[in-house]
Amino acid sequence: MNPTASSPAPAPAGISLTLTRPDDWHLHVRDGQALQAVLPHTAAQFARAVIMPNLRPPITRAADAMAYRKRILAALPAGSDFQPLMTLYLTDDLPVAEIERAREAGVVAVKLYPAGATTHSDAGVTDLRRTYPVLEAMQRAGMPLLVHGEVTDPSVDLFDREAVFIETVLLPLRHDFPGLKIVLEHITTREAADYVAGAHPLTAATLTAHHLLYNRNALFSGGLRPH
Repeated sequence: MNPTASSPAPAPAGISLTLTRPDDWHLHVRDGQALQAVLPHTAAQFARAVIMPNLRPPITRAADAMAYRKRILAALPAGSDFQPLMTLYLTDDLPVAEIERAREAGVVAVKLYPAGATTHSDAGVTDLRRTYPVLEAMQRAGMPLLVHGEVTDPSVDLFDREAVFIETVLLPLRHDFPGLKIVLEHITTREAADYVAGAHPLTAATLTAHHLLYNRNALFSGGLRPH
């Protein structure tokens, strides 16, 4: 076998490759000291980022989002042109009028956390139908819904919760709001990838690379390691 047969050809002289500066479509920078520590690393790599709103208390009003944005900009290194893209945290009682205020303020999306599903989700949605007036306003405004896709039913296996969410929550949601932009965030299952690939054109997804590194072995090998 010729050891050079599969070697890549040298690049032609004078050819260069320029990589576009990326954006981060799902970013937690938290607040206070954590914000100060994390943000410079993000700003060094990314041009923009969609900022998650699950602080304590959560970012549920346009005014809250703009105040948070000011804290983020103040924490940037000198000379940085990083742009934070702000979001609201969806709750059972988020006022419909807040969607228009958010749109006018430059808020780019609203985030759905099922109550109890993840970090700082205790203020999240307990019954999606309670948010339908808000979702209708978002559909009219063209504002995307960013979805943490996971059911919280303790009878559902941890590794099936994304697939069950798609079947029991996302499919009815898409049926009821065909014009709503929906992003299923940090998907980790074949079911989610297949759903998004064949779904309504206003449905998209993000991937969080390090989530894909973990499986049951990571969780249970050497004792329970929930993180």
